[in-house]
Amino acid sequence: MKIKSSEPFWLVKNGILHSYPSLREDVKTEILIVGGGITGSLIAHRCMEEGYKTILIDRREIGHGSTSATTSMLQYEIDLPLFELAKMIGEKGAAENYWACFKSIDDLKKIAKVVKSTCGFQKKESLYFAAFKKDVPWLKKEFEARKENGFPVKWLEAEEIEKKYQLKNAFGGILSEQGGSIDAFQLAHDILAFNHKKGLEIYDKTNIKKVDYKRNGVSVLTEYGNTITAKHMIYCNGFESTEIIKDDFVKLLSTYATVGEIMEDDQTHLNDTLFWNTAEPYIYMRTTDDNRLLIGGEDEDFVNPEKRDAMLGEKSGKLSKYLKKVLPDYDFRSDFVWAGTFGETKDGLPYIGQHPDFPSTFFVLGFGGNGITFSVIGMDVISDMLKGKKHPLEEFYRFGR
Repeated sequence: MKIKSSEPFWLVKNGILHSYPSLREDVKTEILIVGGGITGSLIAHRCMEEGYKTILIDRREIGHGSTSATTSMLQYEIDLPLFELAKMIGEKGAAENYWACFKSIDDLKKIAKVVKSTCGFQKKESLYFAAFKKDVPWLKKEFEARKENGFPVKWLEAEEIEKKYQLKNAFGGILSEQGGSIDAFQLAHDILAFNHKKGLEIYDKTNIKKVDYKRNGVSVLTEYGNTITAKHMIYCNGFESTEIIKDDFVKLLSTYATVGEIMEDDQTHLNDTLFWNTAEPYIYMRTTDDNRLLIGGEDEDFVNPEKRDAMLGEKSGKLSKYLKKVLPDYDFRSDFVWAGTFGETKDGLPYIGQHPDFPSTFFVLGFGGNGITFSVIGMDVISDMLKGKKHPLEEFYRFGR
């Protein structure tokens, strides 16, 4: 009997990369980062670059939260189309946010090179295609908005899409030059290992029991009774921030993904492109660096982990059925199926900065389909805030907006 793995593909593929101890003593630091996923690793990297004494903790093992479940599609496109975002925050602000995400993909490539990561970073194109004929008019409007703001895009008709990618039931789409893919679990570990050698203190399996927030710093009590005293605290804990912040600022969703077996057949027509469609919720696809096809989507409102995981079989079946519709000749056999939880904001933008209820504390919460690129932007935003400077995009990421 064949049993599919319900563990995220990246955990099984990579195994145990690096292990760190839990905290066993009282410590003092300038910066305390909470969250050892891709966001926490990036923020720690910048803090170490800028000479701050830094400690990073995680309640789990490193990278075992959302980072292990992400499909790691690097897109500059925000979940809200550019022309829609422009209606909410103005055309200038919308374009600036899209361009910041655009730049962040290249910045991430540089970081991966600096830390000598084996995360398989690959630059790719991105095809945003109409899942239904009725979506074509507004998708063309989005194409024009991007073109007017200087983004390198082309419009492909349905026939061109089918010829180039063997993709059927795509009724036209926007082909963008900028995109990429990585193994975010591997990259987070590589970034942390690189900085650990430079003095970054890392403690996993270290849960917070209580925090005392003051204007001159924070005092953290762990479940084992140890104390961490820090000048500043930075939460990089994604959807789990809803356990701390009581505002109604994000909607939690469960998303599902499945990865097929390694393909011996040629699939070069798919390897250099990210695919996502206009359906609500949208479906997304990409190949992995070991020649598998990954497809995800079928989002549902998050209730609890048990209910989320109970739907794995049903959601995997729906994703495989959709794949058969758009790539009927592809011999897809599911090898791994998993679910993850992420946050969705009304404007598709992250929350980065301070919250009035938490003195001496910052948050870097890169919600949405491109949370990784938002985390790269967060490096610059938090860097400026720590120095008392104003970042040009911080107003778009503030709490209470």
